[in-house]
Amino acid sequence: MTVQEPGLEHGHPALSALLGHWRGQTHVAAGPWGPERRVDAEVSYSQVANGLGVVQSYRHVEPDGSHFEGHGIFTVDPVRDDVLWYYVDSTGVPPGTAARCTWRDGILRVERHSAAGWTHHSIRVEDDALTHVTELRSGAKADGGHAPGSGQDGKGPAYQPFMRSVFHRSLPAYAGVPGKV
Repeated sequence: MTVQEPGLEHGHPALSALLGHWRGQTHVAAGPWGPERRVDAEVSYSQVANGLGVVQSYRHVEPDGSHFEGHGIFTVDPVRDDVLWYYVDSTGVPPGTAARCTWRDGILRVERHSAAGWTHHSIRVEDDALTHVTELRSGAKADGGHAPGSGQDGKGPAYQPFMRSVFHRSLPAYAGVPGKV
């Protein structure tokens, strides 16, 4: 009898398409975090724990030399055959709990809640490009005040653009992973 090792080849297709190192640009919308701008960015997705998880590492450097970074771990819920994502970044906002993702029409979507409000992400790989769109729903307005009737509870009426990143693969999906070609 042969024991089959777990791994992404037997896991969720939403994760296997992400593997590798990607470089591109992020468009950051104007808001309380600063003016509208474009920054060079990179993200990598690597298998961990014998393929049971995928670690995400994102980083961009701001024009003033400061940087933003975020790290996540994705894993497949074997009971529901969907994806869970736990994420933390350098904004200083305490991370929430792991969020359940949906995957339809080739787009991995997740809505996360933290102390700062709600964040909606959509991640897609299509035509050799990885696109990650992040939108925020909070009571904050672009001028730092609060939208009328929205309170400060992250329950604003609509999501607002925050970041849109478009990347192209700079290294093969398994570069540097022993035993993978």
